[in-house]
Amino acid sequence: MQPGIARAAEKMRQDGASERALRVFTNYANWIEQGVTGLIPEAEIEPITDVFQPNGETSTAEDNAALEQTVVVKLNGGLGTSMGMEQAKSLLPVRDGLTFLDIICGQIRHVRESRGVRLPLIFLNSFRTQADTLAALPADILVPDLPIDMVQGREPKLLVDSLEPVSWPAAPELEWCPPGHGDIYTAMLDSDLVELLLAQGYKYLMSSNSDNLGATPSAELAGWFARSGADYAPEVCLRTPADRKGGHLAIRKADGRTILRDTAQTPPADMDYFTDETVHPYFHTNNLWFNLESLHELLKRTDGLLELPLIKNQKNVDPTDPDSPQVYQIECAMGAVVEKFANVQPVLVGRERFLPVKTTSDLLLLRSDFYQMQPDFRITTERDDVPRVQLDPKYYKTIAQFEQRFQQIPSLREITSLQVTGDMYFNEPMQLSGDVVLQG
Repeated sequence: MQPGIARAAEKMRQDGASERALRVFTNYANWIEQGVTGLIPEAEIEPITDVFQPNGETSTAEDNAALEQTVVVKLNGGLGTSMGMEQAKSLLPVRDGLTFLDIICGQIRHVRESRGVRLPLIFLNSFRTQADTLAALPADILVPDLPIDMVQGREPKLLVDSLEPVSWPAAPELEWCPPGHGDIYTAMLDSDLVELLLAQGYKYLMSSNSDNLGATPSAELAGWFARSGADYAPEVCLRTPADRKGGHLAIRKADGRTILRDTAQTPPADMDYFTDETVHPYFHTNNLWFNLESLHELLKRTDGLLELPLIKNQKNVDPTDPDSPQVYQIECAMGAVVEKFANVQPVLVGRERFLPVKTTSDLLLLRSDFYQMQPDFRITTERDDVPRVQLDPKYYKTIAQFEQRFQQIPSLREITSLQVTGDMYFNEPMQLSGDVVLQG
């Protein structure tokens, strides 16, 4: 182990990290020292072309029984820094003045009341989002005797040239990064969450990103998952040209296991395959279903050292300063755990279950009349296709820029695509249709 890695681990220990978190971090850092890239070449995988497609058959009694034994976990560690935010991204208003968090709580309340189930909601927060999120949560959303959240650890960013923990006195908080949502497994073990849930009679866990309002609790999917007997079921959608950057599942030729491959894990020479929706026809939504007994057995057997595929992100220590030192941020993806289960069943779901907001372009569409919010807080659309929206990043990248320029959201119900270039202000009602190009 390089001295720099040892110093980084000691920095984590002084920061209060658990011994389990230290083992996971040093394992990945050693992989980087050994030259592990985390890349998954196309030649080593086969595309997945066979996924389960629900036929609409359902049993209300069985579905309700399964939902009664289900816990919902929302991945809530992001700040939305790519959009210029400095608080939990889930606190961003997205529809009718309601935030992601408001709508998530509304969805949970409706399912609890209409189905007569407990349906606990638990957040995976980061050290950057916990305080803001907990302060905004209504008291009625808590379930007695269960925690409302877990907290991801944090780890030092490592200098690319030496693997030393970076020092950045101008903004010491930038010396740290969250280790990706794959850290949920360490957090679960450190908090004894899975054992607690099993002791209270829960059997299933459904997780999704907090910025994906399409991932509503589903009795039908809960019932299907219970009947399937699978250890694990990731939801997938049919890929379109708009989804070419999304991660996908594949079969690893070496052992026949299902794996997850993201953009950062794809060699540049293989990006044509990665982005070809005819080669890899389904994309991974990060809506995941776990059998809690199977998850418990895996975590106990490995003590959290799952050795999920490495994601090595190279960035500037200060993302706003291109001259600041280059660092590695070590991450792993929660969905990469797919390869650790023997009985995996990907399930094809409709596009309505995947409505992420990663950019202000996504936000514009979500706020527009292309979508409607139902009384049960589901976000719906009458269209089968999702139009591609591209806002000029020079003028619309941050929330502040976006809010300044979009005083009035145009009607997008009839567009097939929208591209806005240049500095434009939308201050009056406007109805757009077809393929629209606006230039300021």
